[in-house]
Amino acid sequence: MAKKKVILLDGNSLAYRAFFALPLLTNEHGIHTNAVYGFTMMLQKILTEEKPTHMLVAFDAGKTTFRHSTYGEYKGGRQKTPPELSEQFPYLRKMLDAYKIKQYELEMFEADDIIGTLSTQSVDPDTEVIVISGDKDLTQLAAERTKVYITRKGMTDIEVYTPDHVQEKYGLTPAQIIDMKGLMGDASDNIPGVPGVGEKTAIKLLNQFGTVEGVYEALEKVSGKKLKENLETNHEQALMSKELATINTEAPIEISLQDISYAGPDEERLIEVWRELSFKTLLEKTDMTVKEQPKSEIEFEIVTELQKDMLKDRMAMHVELFGDNYHNADLLGISLSDEKKTIFINAETLKDCPDFHEWMKDETKKKVLFDSKAAQAALLQKGYELNGVEFDLLLAAYIVNPSISSTDLSSVVKEFGYTDVLLDESVFGKGAKKAVPEEAKLAEHASRKSRALWELYPVITGKLKENDQLDLFYDLELPLATILSHMEAFGVNVNREKLLEIGEYLAEKLTGIEAEIYRLAGETFNINSPKQLGVILFEKLQLPVIKKTKTGYSTAADVLEKLEGKHEIIEHILLYRQLGKLQSTYIEGLLKEIHEDGKIHTIFQQALTQTGRLSSTSPNLQNIPIRLEEGRKIRQAFVPSNPEWYMFAADYSQIELRVLAHISNDEKLIEAFREDADIHTKTAMDVFHVSADEVDSNMRRAAKAVNFGIVYGISDYGLSQSLNITRKEAGQFIDRYLSSFQGVKEYMDEIVREAKRTGYVSTLLNRRRYLPDITSSNFNLRSFAERTAMNTPIQGTAADIIKLAMVKMADRLEKENMQARMLLQVHDELIFEAPEEELKKLEKIVPEVMESALELKVPLKVDYAHGKTWYETK
Repeated sequence: MAKKKVILLDGNSLAYRAFFALPLLTNEHGIHTNAVYGFTMMLQKILTEEKPTHMLVAFDAGKTTFRHSTYGEYKGGRQKTPPELSEQFPYLRKMLDAYKIKQYELEMFEADDIIGTLSTQSVDPDTEVIVISGDKDLTQLAAERTKVYITRKGMTDIEVYTPDHVQEKYGLTPAQIIDMKGLMGDASDNIPGVPGVGEKTAIKLLNQFGTVEGVYEALEKVSGKKLKENLETNHEQALMSKELATINTEAPIEISLQDISYAGPDEERLIEVWRELSFKTLLEKTDMTVKEQPKSEIEFEIVTELQKDMLKDRMAMHVELFGDNYHNADLLGISLSDEKKTIFINAETLKDCPDFHEWMKDETKKKVLFDSKAAQAALLQKGYELNGVEFDLLLAAYIVNPSISSTDLSSVVKEFGYTDVLLDESVFGKGAKKAVPEEAKLAEHASRKSRALWELYPVITGKLKENDQLDLFYDLELPLATILSHMEAFGVNVNREKLLEIGEYLAEKLTGIEAEIYRLAGETFNINSPKQLGVILFEKLQLPVIKKTKTGYSTAADVLEKLEGKHEIIEHILLYRQLGKLQSTYIEGLLKEIHEDGKIHTIFQQALTQTGRLSSTSPNLQNIPIRLEEGRKIRQAFVPSNPEWYMFAADYSQIELRVLAHISNDEKLIEAFREDADIHTKTAMDVFHVSADEVDSNMRRAAKAVNFGIVYGISDYGLSQSLNITRKEAGQFIDRYLSSFQGVKEYMDEIVREAKRTGYVSTLLNRRRYLPDITSSNFNLRSFAERTAMNTPIQGTAADIIKLAMVKMADRLEKENMQARMLLQVHDELIFEAPEEELKKLEKIVPEVMESALELKVPLKVDYAHGKTWYETK
């Protein structure tokens, strides 16, 4: 008989462990993903290494269990699950469905009981059982054929408990783990145990007397008057605690081993979930590919000699590239479609097609494209000019449904019922196997794309019209795509020597900080080793222990921040880490991204975020840290392309709060902005009921956190983390804010009601975000949708305003016949380069254009500066 390997996972415990083990991560749609990501990484490791034949993830069914009838306070005092974690459970279950792993829960029982029952049902010699949890309580299940894996730091670090390991670690049998819990209790589950009995005492007692019952049978032999008194006084409590800690291995489950057989994931579905959650690392590493069925036939012609009459006044055009970055990708060919025919022109033929080059340049010849920005930027790099873009299917689809997360043409057109285009990876392969196919296959693939563009063009235009979004598309996103393509193709000049110099400066500074840390510690050690650092801080220097992990002391950033002021070494360690990240991520990272022309050519993702905000990749120039002076100095390396020119930067002041004032019509916010008051001081005055001169730095900091927190839909948990206060204090602060700013409270209530009625929310420019979960019966999904409903119109309108400013700014520079160029957009900031003689004019027209981009009830305000480097513009 073939051997069986059964893997039983404790869903709630592992999700909690992953959430708190990893920093808060969100994808481009604002969904928190760290718990799902950590769980997935652990799953991938387990599936690869263990190759299970049977699998189950058990979940707790609810807060009340049979144990509460024994002890009403069981698990009492636990803090409410942070909404940032709650909202991830539906995605975790969706991900497990894609893995085709059975999930199970049972009313009145915990996941532990389901796992315990199944593990003891699977005891035949041909079955090996592996239990996986973040909770050491399950180590009581370790047996001859049952191993218990307890996840530690980072989720993929696992400690394996067998009966031998339990004996080696505790000097106990697995069954005695229950007795240990009975004596010492368990604070995390609110199991009381016996006061004054800790782990060492419990183990000592059990080594002497075997069980809790054995201790009480021989109570007169227990040494220590106080211990004996505590045991005697808490006899019933000790027995009850043992009962509470005992996993029920006879739960009335309705599943058996044959119900949880495992044959592997639904690869196509799993890839879709990973894409939805933006698990890019997993997508890049996996060998899985979407298995597609053959499509219907398509007629196309490979053209070796292009005739002028083949080029019509309006055509769908697809530019086929090969490479991950379109700035340096190979041009493979171009396909064209109209109502009558589809043709493909390969890259070699294109080189000698003057008629086609003229047609591409001709503004009157209308082109329908997918991702016109990528096409224009790529063609500019090859020396071709593309004008007359009439339609961009990627942008139009993004406006119609911003939750479409893919930028692959095949995936996007599928959203509109068009299934005749294969995924690129199905044609080119992926990873090390990625290659250009033979010409006939390539030509067919590209031809299917231009045919899809031609056929879907009227369909999606109709949807834009139906949603009253034609203006948003034609007046904002489409012209912006061309502006961005030219910005990307032109690039931003980087002084490589300056970057290297900053790198050397950081290396020197790191060496100095390292020496100071060693001096303060009194010895040398590996500062990057959490284990060694923990010993120094909490054993040698006797600093208070904030948090412990399964492997020792936590030395995470949030822990070190709480220790600031307790010892001089802490600030040096925090600085050491920050500078180390600057060195590795930004100095070394940016050096790799400099192209042969000495410039960095970032890619502005225009169809990615659900709020409409632009993001920057390859590299991300919007994320260079500026809070630390050493981080800001990296901007010294960004210089004009002409050494005689200047950098000029202009940024909106508190644009999202101004949008909030406009949308909420809150009198206090409107008054503050019209009077040009310090909004954070004003908020602190209103919330704390103090005068301006009584507002201290902590009050203003708290007011600032809640001001921006409201914009981003912050929860009491999120605010408590940013202010290092309790969740209760954070909740009270949010309540005080909302009672003080009634207009904001009314807006938040009204926008949720409106979203429930229509199913979406809109920005002032009519950008929509659909919220299908706003009426969900699932509390977690509904809560996340409600928070999204509140913050999307604010963030989305702010994003629309700066995009509108870019379109108007490009138009104004052209009309004024100026040499100045727009180089970058960094959130609320625009960066230009310009000759000295144009600086005065820029100081006049840039604020003029940006401040008048959209009329609000409060004035938009723009700050600006110039200098020889980007750094000097602040």
